[in-house]
Order: sequence, then structure tokens, then C-alpha cells
Amino acid sequence: MARRGEVLVAILNNELDFKIARDQHWYRIPVTAADKWLKKCWPPGWIAFYQTNAFKNDAHAIKYFARVIEIKKRTRNELFPDRPADKNSKRNYYQLLIGHLKKREHPIFSRRWRRIVFIPTTAEKFSHAVEINDLFDGSPIEDRLWAEMKIMKIQCERQELVTINNRNYFLDFAVYCQKGKLNIETDGDKWHHNPEQARLDNFRDNDLASDGWQRLRFSGHRVREALREYCVPKIIENINNLGGVDEGNQFGRRVDLKLPGSSFQRDLFDC
Repeated sequence: MARRGEVLVAILNNELDFKIARDQHWYRIPVTAADKWLKKCWPPGWIAFYQTNAFKNDAHAIKYFARVIEIKKRTRNELFPDRPADKNSKRNYYQLLIGHLKKREHPIFSRRWRRIVFIPTTAEKFSHAVEINDLFDGSPIEDRLWAEMKIMKIQCERQELVTINNRNYFLDFAVYCQKGKLNIETDGDKWHHNPEQARLDNFRDNDLASDGWQRLRFSGHRVREALREYCVPKIIENINNLGGVDEGNQFGRRVDLKLPGSSFQRDLFDC
């Protein structure tokens, strides 16, 4: 049975950490970060590395992965005994002892050069992923909507991290449009029967609205029973009202529901 967190995607943002993983066969994760982001999907059996723009031609893609052999708890001073002591020397890390780096035949790329924290995923999703968004393993209803987005060629980001007033929010689906930003949320059927969750959602929605995010929210029932009849048309309607998907060109790319799997480009007279 597939297990979420079987493969952990982590970042490599400098050459030194890459050399440590390649030559010394270990990688470190702060215990505080693991406890915050990975509590429900620990420990990983494999680790894969998302390389940041520090790697130039290899940036914003996953090329390398390795099996996790053992995990030990170490202080920073134990990991780097030759470095002078400082205020971080006693900081605790999980040291992941790993096997030899393996290279994917086809890298998993990020279309928008996005930033990530960690992505816990399954071995099956990691094996078949083409881009970063294929890796996310949130819920079956998110996967169903993501599959439909790919059919319609709607470029969006899953679990996009947005920081507003020092508060972090993960958006189920973020679509960047020519005239605004669209936040698409998919909720479980019992989600809003919790008054405290409703209060937090209201706080979150207000923060996102102040940052220019327009929200669409679909229940699990809607996604399961009316995905193509209601959810997708409503998403396309809002994307087109916001000028189409922003792909870095002068005009946004609007989506045509009548042509599944395709879209049309705005021209100079379509304003």
C-alpha cells in the first residue's frame, strides 16, 4: 500500500550540501522543521533533492534521489566538528544516512520556478511525476481536480506557499492570471462543521483577500459528483474573467471549455 512520506522531497540550495550528499552520503534536516512539517509522514524511506537557483542549469528541478539507510539525531557541532562554535552549535538535526545518489532519467521540473519547503509523497507518484505538482499527495479530491486541470492544460501550482504578515498559508491550487490571482480550495465534507475551523478559515480568507487572492471553494461532494459539470466550468469562468492564465506574455491565455485539452490565446481585439 502506498504510504505518504515514503519519498521525501527536500531542498538543496548550495553546492556544499550537494557534495556532502554525493560524497559523504548524508543530509540534514533541523529537528524543529521535521516536527513542524513532517510529523505525520516520518520517517522517509527515500529522499529526493529539489535544487534551487544556486545550481544554474540544474535549478528548479529534481534530478537526484537516494535510499535512506538510517536516521540519527545529531547536533550541528557533531555534524561539523571542524567549524568554530557559535550560537547554532547545539542546534539539533536529523542526520539522514543515505545510499549513493541515483539520477532520474527525466528530471521533475518546476514550471514557475517555485519555492518549496518539503514534499512528502509516495513512491508511485515520484516514479511517474513529470512536474513538481504531480508529487503532492494531499487528498483524493485534490488529485481528481489536479487531473482535470491537466486535461484542460490549466497551469496552476498545488500547495503553493503564500506568506502574508509573517503568516504562512498553503493554497490547494493557485492560478496566476493576467489580472489577478485565483485561490482554489477543496474541502472535506465535514470540514466546516467545526466552528473553530470556520473561524480560522475566515481569518485566512481575509488575509488572502488583502493580498489580492480571489477564492473559489469546492466541497468534496461537489468534486466527486459534479467535477466537469460545475467545478471545472466555474474555475474556467473565473480564470477568463481575470484575463486568462499569466504565462509571462503580454496577454493572458484564456481557456476554452468547448475544446477539452486545449485553450485559446487572447488577441489584440479580445479585451
